[in-house]
Amino acid sequence: MPLAPRLLPASGHGEFPTDERCHILELLNRDELPGVSLARARVEPGVTTELHTLDVREIYVVLSGRGLMEGGGAAFPVGPGDAVDIPAGAPQRVTAVGDDDLVFLCLCLPRFRPEGYRSLEAAAPTP
Repeated sequence: MPLAPRLLPASGHGEFPTDERCHILELLNRDELPGVSLARARVEPGVTTELHTLDVREIYVVLSGRGLMEGGGAAFPVGPGDAVDIPAGAPQRVTAVGDDDLVFLCLCLPRFRPEGYRSLEAAAPTP
């Protein structure tokens, strides 16, 4: 039997806010495709996402807005068309700068699972 494309119907879930201080729209995250997931993230102007690590590699592709990416001692501006390769286990956070939302795709290899997320802020002692 020849190979053929197959439809992966939309989940029907809309964008949702996260404790990480951003809004997520999962575009692809399925049990039958364990090697990859894809989401769209939106960070409101002036907001910095939670400092965290993931147990998977993540690649951001900026669609619109401007941001400041931070992690592992590095900080650099990002804008439309930029991609950021974040190794598994690397600390990361991003701030939306300017007047517009920062919107980017999050490609995870292998797929993102909530149990692979670790907040680095929750572990920090409060003054």
